[in-house]
Amino acid sequence: MAPRRLSKPERRRQLLDTALRIIREEGADRLTLGHLATRAGISKPVAYDHFGTRSGLLIELYRWIDAQWMNAFQDALATSLRSLENTAEILAAAYIHCAADMNGDFHAVGAALAGSEEKAAVFQELLDNCVRLFVSVLEPHSSRSPAELEQCCVGLVGAGEALSAAVVRGRCREPEAIKAFTLLIQGGMRTSPP
Repeated sequence: MAPRRLSKPERRRQLLDTALRIIREEGADRLTLGHLATRAGISKPVAYDHFGTRSGLLIELYRWIDAQWMNAFQDALATSLRSLENTAEILAAAYIHCAADMNGDFHAVGAALAGSEEKAAVFQELLDNCVRLFVSVLEPHSSRSPAELEQCCVGLVGAGEALSAAVVRGRCREPEAIKAFTLLIQGGMRTSPP
C-alpha cells in the first residue's frame, strides 16, 4: 500500500520541521531549498512551490518559530494572575524560558536573514504582536495612559529580547535573566507619586 499523500498544510509543516532540523544539525548556512528538498525526500519544485526563495523559507520559518513561542508563552500566562509581583514573575519567566528554550533557533534564523528588508518588516510585526500581549497582560496593573503603557511595553519587550539573547549566548544564566526581567517589569509598571 502506498503511503498517504500529505496535504499542503501537512507538507508545509514537514518542510518547516525539516528546515529547523537542518539549522540545528548543520547550521543556517546549509539551509537551501535544494538541500531542504533532499532532506525531506521531495522534489525541488515542491519546496520552491511552498516558499519561492530561500528568504521566503527563512521568513516562514521565523514566523513559525515565533508562533510556537507565542503559543507556549500564552499557555504559561493562562493562569489567573493576581498581584503585579506575581504577574511580572510569570511574564518574565515565560518570556525568558520560551526564548532560551528554542536553542537559539530564532536567533539563528534571524541572523541568516540579516540585512534583508523582508526580515526587518517581519521582525517588527513579531515584536508588535509581543508588545500587544504585554499590554494586555499588564494593563490591569497599570495606571498609565494606554499610549504610555504601550511605550513602556515596547521597552520591556526590547529588554526581554536582550536578556534572552544573553542567555542563548551563555552570557548569563536563565534564572538571573528572569530575576532581572521581573524587576524591570515591576519597575515599569510603578509610577512615581505626583
